[in-house]
Amino acid sequence: MTRFHFFILVLIVSISGFSQGMLLPVISVIFEQEGHSAALNGLHATGLYIGVLLASPFMEAPLRRLGFKPLIVIGGIMVGVSLFSFTLIQSYIVWFFLRLLIGIGDHMLHFSTQTWVTTLSSEKNRGRNISLYGLSFGLGFAAGPFLTPLVEISPSLPFIVSGVFSLMAWLFIFFLKNDFPEKSTSDTRGDNSLKRFFQAFLLGWIAFLPTFGYGFLETALNGNFPVYALRSGISVEGVSIILPAFAIGSIVFQYPLGILSDKFGRRNVLLVILAIGAGCFFAAGLSDSVPLVAACFFAAGMAVGSTFSLGISFMADLLPKPLLPAGNLMCGITFSFGSIFGPIAGGWYMQTFENGNLFYLITLVMALIWLGVLLGKSKNMKASAGQSEAESL
Repeated sequence: MTRFHFFILVLIVSISGFSQGMLLPVISVIFEQEGHSAALNGLHATGLYIGVLLASPFMEAPLRRLGFKPLIVIGGIMVGVSLFSFTLIQSYIVWFFLRLLIGIGDHMLHFSTQTWVTTLSSEKNRGRNISLYGLSFGLGFAAGPFLTPLVEISPSLPFIVSGVFSLMAWLFIFFLKNDFPEKSTSDTRGDNSLKRFFQAFLLGWIAFLPTFGYGFLETALNGNFPVYALRSGISVEGVSIILPAFAIGSIVFQYPLGILSDKFGRRNVLLVILAIGAGCFFAAGLSDSVPLVAACFFAAGMAVGSTFSLGISFMADLLPKPLLPAGNLMCGITFSFGSIFGPIAGGWYMQTFENGNLFYLITLVMALIWLGVLLGKSKNMKASAGQSEAESL
């Protein structure tokens, strides 16, 4: 893979992250200004992740039949058209449907570009390339909330700016020649696949807790926090400063945490960072000061902003090799479920408890995940015992 090829794929995924990072806070602010309840606001934020879940079972077949480039083209069209469509009509139901389409389109982009990068990267450069790929998405997602203040000028402006950026990045894909994934020589029967998923869950459920938690954090912070902030007297400009602090913190410390987990063990590092993250969010709930809350978000991002990647690494430690494909898929599914649960739980919490502090709910969830990782140690030592049984499937 040439540098130009890699640059185009990284550019596309960064703009995809940018549009996702923009959507959650912008729509939350618009709905809050229109008087929608926090529960309905949170429910609406699940549209993108429902789209991801709906599209997941149907992605591999068209990729193998059409190749990488056509799927990226189709996904880019869906995202771009949907972003511009937000400016045509302002409706709760229509916008939910548009979020659903963006979720499907973004999933096409991610699935195709990530598989393309993985396929073409040499073994010695694969880890570096995938880390740069993930970093580009994180940077784009962190930049997205900076468009939130544009709502004060016009509710349509953030969608127009994001749509233009998406279109410009998407056009670069036409510089690349189409390619296809390698064909599998194995024939996995449906009953064996079900057994693999079931056994992967039994042996590695502890590793799926952090991926679920990261999905919860991402959508609760970007979908519910803007509503909570406005009700607490924090300005829209303050929200646009606080939200990116978490993403920036996770970007800054993701690589060092990976090294520490290699040296001290994934479980030990997860226990430490989950405790620190819970403490940071609890501290954020004690203040309405924008600089102090932003500092807490930055520290929390440095700690728990890497829970998804650490969860995947932990899963690979626990499961025997025959179960790794099923384990990776379940990491993605639990992340999506966490992403759906986050805004719903946050919206319900703020609506049920009028003076409820959103940060205390986040602290509680982090504490429960920490407890699950702590108590789940002995049960997951069965992974080695299941090696022979897994290989027989």
